[in-house]
Amino acid sequence: MLETLTLAAIPPEDEALREPVRAFLAETVAGTPASRRARSWMGFDAGFSRALAQKGWIGLTLPPEYGGGGRGYFARFVLIEELLAAGAPVAAHWVAERQSAPLILRYGTEAQRRAIVPRVCRGEAFFCIGMSEPNSGSDLASVRTRAERTASGWRLNGAKIWTTYGHKAHYMIALVRTSGTSDDRQKGLSQLLIDLSAPGVTARPIRDLAGDEHFSEVRFDDVELPEDALLGVEGQGWEQVNAELAFERSGPERIYSSMVLIDEWLRFVRGRSAVSDLDADLAGRLIAQLAALRNLSLSVTALLAEGKSPAQEASMVKDLGVGFEQSVPALITDHLASLDDVVLPGELVATLDYVAGICPSFSLRGGTREVLRGIIARGLGLR
Repeated sequence: MLETLTLAAIPPEDEALREPVRAFLAETVAGTPASRRARSWMGFDAGFSRALAQKGWIGLTLPPEYGGGGRGYFARFVLIEELLAAGAPVAAHWVAERQSAPLILRYGTEAQRRAIVPRVCRGEAFFCIGMSEPNSGSDLASVRTRAERTASGWRLNGAKIWTTYGHKAHYMIALVRTSGTSDDRQKGLSQLLIDLSAPGVTARPIRDLAGDEHFSEVRFDDVELPEDALLGVEGQGWEQVNAELAFERSGPERIYSSMVLIDEWLRFVRGRSAVSDLDADLAGRLIAQLAALRNLSLSVTALLAEGKSPAQEASMVKDLGVGFEQSVPALITDHLASLDDVVLPGELVATLDYVAGICPSFSLRGGTREVLRGIIARGLGLR
């Protein structure tokens, strides 16, 4: 059932994190062209991730005994908001910090926790997500990748696709079938912790519309895994993967994907000889929508801070946020096209070109609109 969302404020001790993060980003990111910064959580930079880890800002909410910062959800909100607004290249550690490490802490053995989570917090272990499969669309339950028991562990065969940085990650947590067939749907599924350097693992990058290669197809051909590759309980993979998706959808990252473009456009508008009513109208629309979405995201953060699991609420914010993110390049394009005899800055054009090309993917990552609206409908008792 949907919780009532109320306005929430960031506590002063967490808000105090903002200035140190901004100072760090001024040193590490500010000189990067906007067209590169617009990639942000698709920007893979292992060196940046290690520098962030040295500041104690990877695993900020994870327990100190596993190398984390022991901070609350509002501190993470401030950190993520600043990273994405600046266009920091966070993709290397993103999945590991946001969902893989929390999932291992929740379902893993103590040996798995001790072996993996501190390395995530040090920026030494990067993860990818093994959910989608070729020819399956958004039907996550139609898993055909299979792990069979052997005398020493598991033998894995199959493939995962649309795997973000599967060709650069060290590990994958994969949803696989350990019993039955794909006709069994959610039954017989388990999660495996896979070392992607194992023999038989191959990853093929997939180039997107923007010319980048952050997706990949990862194949498993008779990959031998140890017994302790099993994460959690055999056969409980569906429950676990839904918990993982809740980690993925609950942060502020679903509203800032077009933020670098907005800032670059505002810089252009401010640099004109006079701000027109048309300029002010669009700026007001964008800022008002962003402010409303930010307040909704803060409200979801408050529910997390209370120990709740706001799956429906996070899905709602993600659905609304993606609509906003995808509207930004079209609105800015229309505005720029209405101007007469204006020479547009090359960096603004390059940034707009990138965001316009990549924004269709915004409604795929973290669950399609159809999936999210189904979750919301169940929360309202309509399904």
